Amino acid sequence: MKAFALHPKMLSLQGVFYPTGYAFIMFPEAAQAEQAARELEDSGFPGQAITLLTPDAILREIGQVDGDSDVTLPSVGTEGATVHKYVDLAREGHHALMVHAPSEKDTERVMAVVRKHPFSYAQKYHMLAMEDLE
Repeated sequence: MKAFALHPKMLSLQGVFYPTGYAFIMFPEAAQAEQAARELEDSGFPGQAITLLTPDAILREIGQVDGDSDVTLPSVGTEGATVHKYVDLAREGHHALMVHAPSEKDTERVMAVVRKHPFSYAQKYHMLAMEDLE
């Protein structure tokens, strides 16, 4: 598992978080996210394909929230609304996993593991669309 670092490739042209080829899954508790990450590695995902994000990292890096302020990235379409959802959940203490899953088969492998845990929200970022994962 690697540490989260926001890169320009993870942003849309409008500057909103949009990591194409990744699944982004939020969990109510850190232990749930960490267990899912271990199980993803055990199922064959390389550690470098999995990133754990703390609530603070979600707020600071993805939502660009400083302290308790409500300043976030511009709300541009669906991706802006999704960032707001991440921020709301992070404020409640939710953690996230970001998993590189470029193919449909990879995404299903991720979700086969994730569905064993109580996750709160999951999205897959495709080239031109976002997909709710259940």
